[in-house]
Amino acid sequence: MTDLVPVARPMGRNLSPPGVLFAVLGLLSLLLPFVTLRANRIVAGDGAAPWEVAGPFIVTASLLAIAGGLACGLVQIRPALRFVGSLACLGGVFVLLSQGSANLLDGAGTLARVSPAAGFWCLLSVALLLMADAIGGLRPGPGLRLALLLFVLAGLFALLSSGALEHLSPMQEYRAREAGFRTAASRHVALAFGSLAVAAAIGFPLGIVCHRRPGLRTATIPVLSFLQTIPSLAMFGIMIPILGWVGDAVPGAHAMGIAGIGFAPAFVALLLYSLLPVVSNTVAGLGSVPPPSVEAARGMGMTLRQRLWTVELPLAFPVILAGLRIVLVQNIGLAVIAGLIGGGGFGTFVFQGLNQTATDLILLGALPTVFMALVAAILMDILVDLAQRTPKRGNP
Repeated sequence: MTDLVPVARPMGRNLSPPGVLFAVLGLLSLLLPFVTLRANRIVAGDGAAPWEVAGPFIVTASLLAIAGGLACGLVQIRPALRFVGSLACLGGVFVLLSQGSANLLDGAGTLARVSPAAGFWCLLSVALLLMADAIGGLRPGPGLRLALLLFVLAGLFALLSSGALEHLSPMQEYRAREAGFRTAASRHVALAFGSLAVAAAIGFPLGIVCHRRPGLRTATIPVLSFLQTIPSLAMFGIMIPILGWVGDAVPGAHAMGIAGIGFAPAFVALLLYSLLPVVSNTVAGLGSVPPPSVEAARGMGMTLRQRLWTVELPLAFPVILAGLRIVLVQNIGLAVIAGLIGGGGFGTFVFQGLNQTATDLILLGALPTVFMALVAAILMDILVDLAQRTPKRGNP
């Protein structure tokens, strides 16, 4: 009887190619300035390397956590280990940032500011990419993805509410504008979600009619496509004279808030941008419904309206929902430009920061926008995944 000798698996096959790339990028990021110390919020400052920002114990522990997290990402066959590694890497990055900012500001003067530099942003990006790669390897369902999202949101909330980052310049900008930040956040949400709701109310019926009438579809889709090609800044500018005239000429329009600058032109511009994805995805979704399903419904004696609501729209819903995802993420980003025409939102801080050459004020508007778009995209992806799942039939 021949003994079976186990064949050792080549070591290279156990390595994750993205993990190797992330490890290399992470190590290179350590060579960049981690934070910047400036005399005040406007002037240029001096960068500090990761090992220069805090005491030996904090630096050593943080760098070991970052290196250990990157090392965990090298293991291809254990996505759960890679996920834990991404958390360790994030923990090391933020401990180094919080302790480093407090240490550098000690004795630097009342106007001194500490801001995250290129090294921090690169390490943060590497850790987030490592986390995304690990989650992809876990192949989570909608429930687990939602749980992971809530876990990350809870961790971020705990970090911000703990005061560990209070010494950073973006947080100082926030404290100086806390009431204005809340107003900008509510205005940004109203612009993005409000325009989506109105676009859905207009685009769904229009898409259904375009699906039923090919001639109308041929005329409508090119017009909406043309609106989509107009640059965003030009679209916002076009709305100013049009709505300015409406506010002056139509009785009661100005009292309703319709004017050349402000919320109204930004809202209308976002609405026009939103119509093409909603209408085209409604048409595409209804067009993807299998003809046998429609014929079976017709054979059962269903009316046109019954077939639409009980057969066609449920089957087309995942495609329609994907169109809403595109609109929502697009509008969250485009709403930043509303700050340029007095529409409010986080763009107010972005353009104020540009005018004042205050980088941290720009971050106060840019970071919440990116975060909101990312969370909205994940939640919409979960909804699309749920819509694509068909209920299991029980055994007879």
